[in-house]
Amino acid sequence: MVGSQSQSQSEAKGKLYIIGIGPGSVEQLTVKARDVILNSDYIVGNGTYLDQMASLLDKQEIVRSAMGKEVDRSRKAVELAQENVVSMISGGDANIYGMAGLVLEVAEHTGLNVEIEVLPGVTAITAAASVLGAPIVNDMCTVSLSDLLTPWEVIEKRLDAAASADFVMSLYNPKSRQRKSNFSKAIEIIRRHKDDSVPVGLVKNALRDKDQDYIVTTLGEVMDHNDWVDMSTTILITTNDSRIWESEYGKRIITPRGYHRKYDY
Repeated sequence: MVGSQSQSQSEAKGKLYIIGIGPGSVEQLTVKARDVILNSDYIVGNGTYLDQMASLLDKQEIVRSAMGKEVDRSRKAVELAQENVVSMISGGDANIYGMAGLVLEVAEHTGLNVEIEVLPGVTAITAAASVLGAPIVNDMCTVSLSDLLTPWEVIEKRLDAAASADFVMSLYNPKSRQRKSNFSKAIEIIRRHKDDSVPVGLVKNALRDKDQDYIVTTLGEVMDHNDWVDMSTTILITTNDSRIWESEYGKRIITPRGYHRKYDY
């Protein structure tokens, strides 16, 4: 049994990489991700992400897909990887609301012999945090407000639990054309547990130089910016210990790690 498994693995000629491309610029890729993309036979991905990597796409075969075709895209990537080196590109990090889970599920379901490696990328919570200063240096969580794949009742429970434990909370997918009220409902739940003075950062298109913008506000006043929030906005709701630091360079958010309790600085 062991021998046949080893023989089967050795006969596989291809490999499938699932690559988190980060915020969407080549400069934000890991060195390994860049090298793998350049040396792949096929690049598979959503059209938006393929366009963001256009400067690296020259000799590879491109398989372009659209939103809503994630299962088809994953199946195609697994099939191609039987005989080719394939890169499936995913925005941000492939494990954080990205393509890694679905691709592995499809590979498991098909039973095809394929070697898979997941390469991490910069995700929205860390990209947004770098813009805002130091808001997530303590315990944190992410919650997607999209109820397309997760029932809203489940999302509500997660929001309530995270807010009651005073986690730093990052809200992904706060709004879309179809989902206009989930953000306001989420804020109502969070305000049951956190003070209105808690700092909140809103970052739009984090680390995308031309389009990046951000707002530093508080939980009590965040809904004043409701019309500004869209699908490309990441929300960081900090803790009751966090604070806003204003300097000549602008507003930044600091969430203490706890050094002040142990050291004199």
